[in-house]
Amino acid sequence: MRTAILLIAHGSRRAEANRDLVHVQEQVRARRPKDVVEIAYLELTSPTIPDGARRCVEQGAGEVRMLPYFLSSGAHVAQDLEQFRREFEVEWPEVTFRLCPPLGLHPLMIEVLMERLNEEVPSAK
Repeated sequence: MRTAILLIAHGSRRAEANRDLVHVQEQVRARRPKDVVEIAYLELTSPTIPDGARRCVEQGAGEVRMLPYFLSSGAHVAQDLEQFRREFEVEWPEVTFRLCPPLGLHPLMIEVLMERLNEEVPSAK
């Protein structure tokens, strides 16, 4: 039984913003080579969350860990993603779907925040 990681971001009209999740996917795949690692977006771009879940199942996942690439457990995480999780368990009863917590409250986020305080956003020219 394979484990799949479905990285979920909000989605943006800006392609460069969406590429951030692709970069995260590549980094996770490098660290978890035995796992399926897919991405999905809640809205504004594709692949959609159902598309991402389907790709995980098609690759033999017995468990899909839905990881919200969000900073807090707002309505999207607490309601929307939980609703998707329930729908997926009905559609694929042989697969366990688990919703992981969002990133924001992890202790290392403070370390990231402290680093970012000393950085500047490169200006667009």
